[in-house]
Amino acid sequence: MSTRHMRTRFGEVGIDHGAPYFDAVGRDFRAAVAAWRRDGLVAPWREGGPQAWLGIPDMASLITRLAAPHDVTWRTFVNGIVRGAHGDWHISSDRGLHGPFDAVVTAVPPEQAVPFFALHDLEMARRASAASSSACWAGLFVFERALPAVSLVLRDTGPIALAICNRAKPLRTKPESWLVQADSEWSESHLQRESEDIAPLLLSALQDALGLPVVPAHEVAAHRWRYASSAGIGKAALWNADLKLGACGDWLTGPHAECAWTSGRALGRLVNSTFGGISASSEKDSLCVL
Repeated sequence: MSTRHMRTRFGEVGIDHGAPYFDAVGRDFRAAVAAWRRDGLVAPWREGGPQAWLGIPDMASLITRLAAPHDVTWRTFVNGIVRGAHGDWHISSDRGLHGPFDAVVTAVPPEQAVPFFALHDLEMARRASAASSSACWAGLFVFERALPAVSLVLRDTGPIALAICNRAKPLRTKPESWLVQADSEWSESHLQRESEDIAPLLLSALQDALGLPVVPAHEVAAHRWRYASSAGIGKAALWNADLKLGACGDWLTGPHAECAWTSGRALGRLVNSTFGGISASSEKDSLCVL
């Protein structure tokens, strides 16, 4: 659930270039979404379907608001986890060493989780290695004026899995902008290409899908989601109570935001069963989420 903010000569625009919306299906998740709606964090999105929701004013803002009460370090590259002689954990990153922590859990794609587990829990590493993620190239385009599109939401057209005009979403203001997400087959076949090469291809695919002549975009960008989605391995969460090491994420349960939320809740229950309850204000027990 990410948003790219772009400054253009027509004004600033935010394009949801990760998950452009999410569905709420299960009872518990629908209850959580209802609470977010009361707080003004989300709104229903009819164009996406009867169960579709959007973050307000963008998808990333929901994550930012939910993270606000916690001690979060953003934009940090974590390269390892180290277990001390007394069973505590330290996190190695490009900013140095962090810790100690009583427990560590990961919420990253399986390919990125394997190196964290490999030296500590071979079974976790094996499960993560057995999972796999599919890629997705996302194109972001800003135009001088509104395109004469019959539909502002396109699905499964040529190499395009999903294309959305920002005008189709509430509280998304001008300028005219589009997100184009390529399907997994096209994305995998173009995975090693540079973003400068991909953006024109996805722009051409959008114009073809809309049946329009060549319309120059004044701002173009492409983002490669190397580990965009996973089918899941049928396990809600992983937790080693002895090491106090765990994992959650949609790669365990399925390729949707609700699946990730459900996995996180399941892991939270396992962690609490070990510690007897961890709160944000606890001074006794500390938990680090990667």
